[in-house]
Amino acid sequence: MGENITQNIDGGILTLTIARPEKKNALTVAMYAALADAITASNNDKAVRVILITGSEDSFTAGNDLGDFLENPPVDASSPVFRFMHAIAGAQKPVVAAVNGLAIGIGTTMLLHCDFVYAVEDARFQLPFVNLGLVPELASSLILPALAGRAKAAELLMLGNPFDTATALDIGLVNKSCAPGELLSTATATAQTLAAKPPAALRKTKALLNADLDAVTARINSEAKLFGEQLTSAEVKEAIAAFFEKRAPDFSKFD
Repeated sequence: MGENITQNIDGGILTLTIARPEKKNALTVAMYAALADAITASNNDKAVRVILITGSEDSFTAGNDLGDFLENPPVDASSPVFRFMHAIAGAQKPVVAAVNGLAIGIGTTMLLHCDFVYAVEDARFQLPFVNLGLVPELASSLILPALAGRAKAAELLMLGNPFDTATALDIGLVNKSCAPGELLSTATATAQTLAAKPPAALRKTKALLNADLDAVTARINSEAKLFGEQLTSAEVKEAIAAFFEKRAPDFSKFD
């Protein structure tokens, strides 16, 4: 496992920590690969009964590291980012998330595939794909409308504005808001409770809850196709240039 993704197994709980605080835990290709490998391996590891995912210091994850992403764009299903998407969507063990701060892009969409999500009171979530000239990913275009209703999903995905923990609670993305000092203990307590449950019954219950996995997988793939098309678009080039030049993008010339 790479140094930016740490793992620890204790009492049947596999804790995965996104640990790149100097970059707000922005994810690189290597980090996606490490997360994908760990989650996939857990499916057949009897020592793991529950997965707990959190971030280091003041961020869960700021999403993709744009520089690394542009140098290593996902080109097919074998790309680490897509391996991670399919791994977390198809995880057989319960997944608990402890959102300790910033959760941008895939930092928010991955929560749609977690069974329990706890967040600090001042966490900030955002789905900024359209703002970057991109489309939603990780089946968020399928799951978010089912969770929050189409109107709210359109607001979050088409405007791409940040939203707070209170909103995340209201739409059902988060189970509970926690004081910063209580986040990890709250998430760990749930993970410990799950780890003590009958493992086969728990896995089968999760499988029943995820009975639409084929539809989720199909949506991940269809989103990925459109995402890949947009990656080479003039809209994305303008959005990325504006990001690095610290200016507002100008999309007025695009049809």
